[in-house]
Amino acid sequence: MPPVASPTDEILLRRFAAGDRSALDELFGRYRVVAYRVAYRLLGHEADALDAVQNGFVNALKHLHRFRGQSTFKTWLLRVICNAALDIGRQRKRDERIPAQPISPTLDELGTATALPVDAGLERDDLRRAVDAALARLPASQRQTFVLHVEGGLTYREVAQALGISIGTVMSRLFYARQKLKELLANYQPT
Repeated sequence: MPPVASPTDEILLRRFAAGDRSALDELFGRYRVVAYRVAYRLLGHEADALDAVQNGFVNALKHLHRFRGQSTFKTWLLRVICNAALDIGRQRKRDERIPAQPISPTLDELGTATALPVDAGLERDDLRRAVDAALARLPASQRQTFVLHVEGGLTYREVAQALGISIGTVMSRLFYARQKLKELLANYQPT
């Protein structure tokens, strides 16, 4: 028997509009992981990222009537998640109780860290911390564009739609983000 195809986002949205609450659960379940990855890369803190995803999903539910289908649902949802993450980031900076940068070693500190036993998992963790630190040093507009494209898996056109900018601006921001990340990670040495 051939596998049963999952319903499209559009079908799930129609089912939800017709009163099927489980359709929205399935739709959000589909994008929960990518939403978290985007929020985490923008904020650098697990708890903040989880808050941003929760706030983003609540906002998406409240404003679902605003989704017009001019972009994919994923694009629209990730934009809502980005906005929620940026709100949390602004609040964090205002409060100044939580550091504005992710709690991870700076790129300079990574070079002087004490050596740990070499292990693939530890190397991945070190690399993840180095990438998080480098991302935190990007200008917010470049970081947001880069994260939506790389972590969110959005095309240039979808990023442009999500951020309300031109494709040329997306390309420019990605170019400069990649250049800056390359520069920041050039001296990265796994411990």
